[in-house]
Amino acid sequence: MNPIYERSAPTVTVRRARPADAEAVRAIRNHAIEQSTALWTETPQSPAEGAAWLAAHLEHASAFVAEVEGEVAGFAVYGPWRELDGFRDTVEDSIYVREGRQGLGIGSALLDTLVTAAREAGHHVMIADIEAENAASVRLHERFGFQHVGTVREAGAKFGRRLDLTIMRLPLSR
Repeated sequence: MNPIYERSAPTVTVRRARPADAEAVRAIRNHAIEQSTALWTETPQSPAEGAAWLAAHLEHASAFVAEVEGEVAGFAVYGPWRELDGFRDTVEDSIYVREGRQGLGIGSALLDTLVTAAREAGHHVMIADIEAENAASVRLHERFGFQHVGTVREAGAKFGRRLDLTIMRLPLSR
């Protein structure tokens, strides 16, 4: 084969997050806050806020990171979709990939791990709340069997514009 056409994808390793990952996770989150509509806030996390946010997920064993070539290239967490006890068996996913690392299968590896972990933890449904124009995230979730259950028009705002929220659902238990 012509060497010009030979490509090897880097190996993606997904593992449980650790406290030492807090700064790498915070950097990825803050980039999403500052540069995208994926997170509906315009306030970056401080180091203390980032460490506390990750610690809350570590406490529930619901945080994972993806490493590529020794670098944290993405992270995923699941947590309560709503705080009321009637929603206790429903979780929401969050998946973020470091800028420049998209298209390497990191999001898929993270979502696969997240769904498996939530199932093993006994959760019933996983919800994905996605900014409606984020076609890549919608496609990722569709590949894993999430179904579109609705779009809430103008549910949020960021960067001076109104944002629609697409809600997707995946049953975890049979």
